[in-house]
Amino acid sequence: MSTDPYDFEDETADCESAEDFLEHFAIPFERAVVHVNRLHILQRFHNYLDVHATDGTTGYDEYRGWLLRAYEDFVQSDALTEKVFSVHQRAAGIAKVSIGSIGRGKPT
Repeated sequence: MSTDPYDFEDETADCESAEDFLEHFAIPFERAVVHVNRLHILQRFHNYLDVHATDGTTGYDEYRGWLLRAYEDFVQSDALTEKVFSVHQRAAGIAKVSIGSIGRGKPT
């Protein structure tokens, strides 16, 4: 398992689709799953990167693992269940409030 820093932006600059990313990271995939969930997979991958990736220290295998996990989330489930996008979250009654907005209510 390689943990050498990986220049994600440079190495994936030519990737334009979910399929491109999956092929770049040598992840076998079912085209039907990707066809239905491509944006959800990429958004989930982005979410994992936001939480875990650190510029200059994250390795190829880590990036690959997060993309594989994002893809598998939608092999095992579906977009409505996973609620990746805010439109699905709002429809399910899930609201997100930023830390900065707490306590900014109307003065009494």
